[in-house]
Amino acid sequence: MSVADLVQLGRIKTVVVLVQENRSFDHMLGWMKSINPAIDGVSNDREHYNPLSTADPNSRRVYFGDQSEYVDPDPGHSIQAIYEQIYGVPFSAEASPITPPGVVHPPMNGFAQQAEKEKPGMSSTVMNGFRPAAVPVYESLVREFAVCDRWFASVPASTQPNRLYVHSATSQGLSSNDTKKLVEGLRQRTIFDSLDESGFSFGIYYQYPPSTLFYSFLSITLDVHHGDRNLRKLKYVGNFHQFDVAFKDHCKKGKLPNYVVIEQRYFDLKILPGNDDHPSHDVSQGQKLVKEIYEALRSSPQWNEILFVITYDEHGGFFDHVPTPVGVPSPDDIAGPEPFYFKFDRLGVRVPALFISPWIEAGTETLPEPKKLRPTGAAETAKLSEFQTELVQLGASLNGDHAKDIYPRRLVENMTVAEGARYVQNAFKTFLEECERCRKNGDDGSHVVVVNPTKDALGTKGNRSFVEKMFSCLRCNQS
Repeated sequence: MSVADLVQLGRIKTVVVLVQENRSFDHMLGWMKSINPAIDGVSNDREHYNPLSTADPNSRRVYFGDQSEYVDPDPGHSIQAIYEQIYGVPFSAEASPITPPGVVHPPMNGFAQQAEKEKPGMSSTVMNGFRPAAVPVYESLVREFAVCDRWFASVPASTQPNRLYVHSATSQGLSSNDTKKLVEGLRQRTIFDSLDESGFSFGIYYQYPPSTLFYSFLSITLDVHHGDRNLRKLKYVGNFHQFDVAFKDHCKKGKLPNYVVIEQRYFDLKILPGNDDHPSHDVSQGQKLVKEIYEALRSSPQWNEILFVITYDEHGGFFDHVPTPVGVPSPDDIAGPEPFYFKFDRLGVRVPALFISPWIEAGTETLPEPKKLRPTGAAETAKLSEFQTELVQLGASLNGDHAKDIYPRRLVENMTVAEGARYVQNAFKTFLEECERCRKNGDDGSHVVVVNPTKDALGTKGNRSFVEKMFSCLRCNQS
């Protein structure tokens, strides 16, 4: 019986979604074929390869292996980098459109070439995956539940467009990470609008200020609110829950809503390591998060009505052997900006996807304990990654800093990972405090909360410790 059949029969009443960061199917689950031969994965280390140069027939071959552990640095995954990865040649607007005509099955032969251009030696990084034993939580879930080996990223592009698809089935023409467009506002409906209008409940359980809130605020300026679909509405504040405080409690009490989004830790700190699987974060932390979620769901009285979906936003530059689908329908016929003018007529690279439910298999109550893969601690003083930079800039839209002359570049200039995490936490705290002020002022649930700019541009100074600031917003949370 398919998942769709289970939903139609009313057996699935709660869907829990975790979207991790930047890993391909072959990279994370390809070697699970040894556990389940039906998986379209990898059988041996001479099955798939990429040449270091697609233009040289005598080029050295880089075979796909199983030696992934700790991955650093972050491989390329922009729309032009992905073009080269799947078509084997660099993108040139003069030579070909971003979707080459007549290519039904892209060769998937440019991953090594593109990675080696980024950094010498990176071809080996992208041409390796994890042995099942290296990701023991996934190994157990693959044995017990369902693997989807035909789940492709919605867009052959980076994080923001793909996460927009998760929540609204379109990126409204975005084919790259465009924070300015997000802050200016997008007009499409989200899944949260549809759920609310249809009488279903939803909840966002966050370990860090939720990117769901950032990606789903639509059509907002400082003075004008366009439309009425917005997660910043006062009535939705109670839909945001601090994961470490509320999630297990809601599972235990059978209080999970119909649709649950888990927001993980996107910043990598010594006291709270990143667990979103984004390179250079230790994937063992992501394994621990999945284990924690699964075991809480498994012990819930709602377990028999739950579907837990684990997937990834996009492939992050890592190899996958399955050709990406072309000729797909555009969701809204909006073309992307120059120089690509992408028509959203093909999908991105295949990503991992797991379906977990008692209706799929009986399941087990306890998953194995992951082992640390990274030999060093978190690099708190490192520069922000592209995604972390975007989260800081999006955080500025919550506390009003996006209206200042420090936005967007001066805001993140020389900012470290620890400083970025602190800034985003404080921005979200400011937003929650404004929500509380609006509530006390008697604003109704349709009021869209907007923070006016303050004189303190960065808002990262203070006498309290970092840990105190990290958890200071808990009192504002509605559980």
